Amino acid sequence: MTGKTLLLVEDDLEVQDFNTLLLEHEGFTVVAAATLTEARDKLENGLQPDAIILDIGMPDGSGLDFMPHLRETSKIPVLMLTGYTANEDVVRGFKSGCDDYLTKPYDFSVLLMRILRLLERAEQVPDRVVKGRLVLYPMSNQAFVGNKDLLLAEKEFNLLLLLTQFENNIISVEYLYEKIWKLPMIDNSSAVRKTVSRLRDKLEGSGCVINTERGGGYSFTSNQDLQ
Repeated sequence: MTGKTLLLVEDDLEVQDFNTLLLEHEGFTVVAAATLTEARDKLENGLQPDAIILDIGMPDGSGLDFMPHLRETSKIPVLMLTGYTANEDVVRGFKSGCDDYLTKPYDFSVLLMRILRLLERAEQVPDRVVKGRLVLYPMSNQAFVGNKDLLLAEKEFNLLLLLTQFENNIISVEYLYEKIWKLPMIDNSSAVRKTVSRLRDKLEGSGCVINTERGGGYSFTSNQDLQ
C-alpha cells in the first residue's frame, strides 16, 4: 500500500530507525517524532498522516494521555506499539481511543499487517455523511446543520454517526453503550439517554429525528428532501 504517510511516535531511536527503514521499503512515507510534543507540533502544523504508530512510555508523557486530545479533533487510526504488556494496559490503551495495540517485542511482518488492516478499515469511512440538512465529517468529528457547527463532543458525534449508519432500524441501548463507551453496559443506560437528549436539542431544524422505540432502543430517521 504505497503513497500512505505514517507518523511514528517512538523515543527509542534504534527502534525508530529500524521501523522507518523497513516501512519505507514497503512504500510508506514515515515521519518520525521522538517526543509527544514533537508529534503534536507536527499535527498542528499541517501534517495529515494516514495512521499513527504510538508508543505509551514517552519522555514527556504518556501516549495514553495523548490519545484523548487527538480524538477531540481527529479519527486518524492509531496503533499503540509498546512494551506495556499487562492486560490492564491493553484495556487502558483501547479505552483511550486507540484502534489497535501491539506489544514489544514483535515481528515486523505482524506490525506491517496490523498497519495495513488499520488503513483498510479507515478507507471504508466516508469523507462525509449527509442526512437531510445534517452533514457529518467522520475524520474531523464535526457535524453541521446548514452552516452551523453543532460543536458535538466526541461521544455525541460517535453516537450520532452510529445511528445514521443504521437509519430506520432500531438499535438497543446496550449495543449503543458498548459500541460508544466500549464497556459492558450493566445498568448504566442513563449515559445513552442523556447523550441522545443533548443530540435532539442540537439537531433542531436538521430534518433528522432520533426516535425512542418501545421495548428500549432508538432509531434515526431523516428527511432527505431538506438537503
